[in-house]
Amino acid sequence: MTVDVLPGLVAKARGAAHAEPACAHPDTVLADRQDGTVVRHADTVAKAHAPGTDPGELARRLAVAADPALAGILLSPLRPAPVDLHGRLVTFWPYGTPVDPEKPEAAPWEAAATLLARLHRAPAPDGLPAMRGPAKAARAIARLGAVGPHPAATPVLRAWAGLPAWARAEAVMPAMTTLCHGDLHLGQLVRHPAATGPWHLIDVDDLGVGDQAWDLARPAAWYACGLLPPEEWTRFLTAYRHAGGPAVPAHGDPWPALDVAARALTVQTAALAIAKSAAEERPLDEVEQAVIDACDRMSGAPPELAHDFAK
Repeated sequence: MTVDVLPGLVAKARGAAHAEPACAHPDTVLADRQDGTVVRHADTVAKAHAPGTDPGELARRLAVAADPALAGILLSPLRPAPVDLHGRLVTFWPYGTPVDPEKPEAAPWEAAATLLARLHRAPAPDGLPAMRGPAKAARAIARLGAVGPHPAATPVLRAWAGLPAWARAEAVMPAMTTLCHGDLHLGQLVRHPAATGPWHLIDVDDLGVGDQAWDLARPAAWYACGLLPPEEWTRFLTAYRHAGGPAVPAHGDPWPALDVAARALTVQTAALAIAKSAAEERPLDEVEQAVIDACDRMSGAPPELAHDFAK
């Protein structure tokens, strides 16, 4: 039986925010998905992590976020260890102002790239688990499989089959000593402590060691699919290189380093698009179809031309 964690999570957020039994601050649900439920009370955020989250791995990821050496890069938790809520692990964080999705022209690509480069240059602590990016891609394919036969699934599955085993979470990733965020996108940035404060990276669920190119793969895939304007991709890549990011060469073509991860993120995005449209009983929209078309095209593109797979 699945227990609704939302009421208990709100209570825990209130308790972590202050000792008063009642106050005028509203309770806000920031997210309520299978992979996590997040609520805000005053300046405190409580997150119930996905069912089955490994407590030891989450504790190690929390320790990285709390490490003073990464201050100003990762948002630090309010408490050093998770607590239990009906079998779900809950962590507590300061509230930060997110990126405004209604103002794409103000997207902080330079800040995201610089934070990412600083994270990638930091030494990975001993005992940190693997970055979970490939595992998330594999879960997206599993969700696609649960949909049943779908006319758009064939090119996605064909593109998935063409990826190396490590990108499908079927083998050990390369470079298992380097620190990665694991799920970088603009929704993973917040300003802290106030609306004008510096940007920080959030969400340590996928943090770990592995291939740092994965952290650049989502904007790279968006650019390759025509969903991110070239000038915005250039801003991101230039800022990452300027900050000394090690995932791509300092000069020249970055695509040999980004190829596999960009393809994997394209497949992941396409699989989730099909699963979501099927669950909502609606046709694929224009953006979703563009990503699926990219999977079809990249199946026939030479491996070194990931940036041409949607053209």
